Parts: sequence; C-alpha cells; structure tokens
Amino acid sequence: MLPYSFIFLMTILGAAASMFLKEASGSLKGDSALEIFFNMLKTPSLYAGGILYLTASLLNIYVLRVLDYSSVLPLSAFTYVWTMFLARIRFGDKLTKRKMAGVFLVVIGAVLVSRPN
Repeated sequence: MLPYSFIFLMTILGAAASMFLKEASGSLKGDSALEIFFNMLKTPSLYAGGILYLTASLLNIYVLRVLDYSSVLPLSAFTYVWTMFLARIRFGDKLTKRKMAGVFLVVIGAVLVSRPN
C-alpha cells in the first residue's frame, strides 16, 4: 500500500512543481538574455519548483523499483487532475465541463490500465 501512497504524493508534488515554475516564468523580463537569466535565478518559485520536481522524481524512482512500470506510468496521469485543481485555485483557470470530462476519462483510463488482470 505504501508505494501507492507514494504515487499519490509524487503526482501532487509534480503538479505543485509545475505551478511554481509557471510562477517563475513571470520573472522572464529584461532587455537581454543575460538579464532575463539572472532575473529568473532571483525567483524563489524557480527553486521551489525544482526541489518539488526532484522530490517527485526520487519518489518515482522508488516506486518504479517496487511496482510494475505498466502500473506506475498510467497512475502518474493523476498529475493532470491535481494540476487542473491547482490552476483553478492559484491562477483562476476555468473548470469547464469539457476539462472535467477529460480528467474523468484520464482517471478511469489510468485506473483500468494499471489494475492487474
């Protein structure tokens, strides 16, 4: 059961990492590539996103060691679910019926594909 808890945590961390990197993209301002680069390096969101991605990747490596690849990879699609809700909360993205239906289908598909025979 613990590896599945790690998959759950891994997908949440991956979605949060993406959110922080989107926030970091707001610092891409400047007159030259060098100025843009240094402005980006001053952004705490860049480091938060990187640390969260690294943590999610380490969890993924552990989970892949103990579970079948064909089970882990489909379940990683749950990242899309968390991303949609985080985008709604943090950036005010709209949750349309079409998006909800798409995420519902992704969840159903991930569960069906990852289940053992």
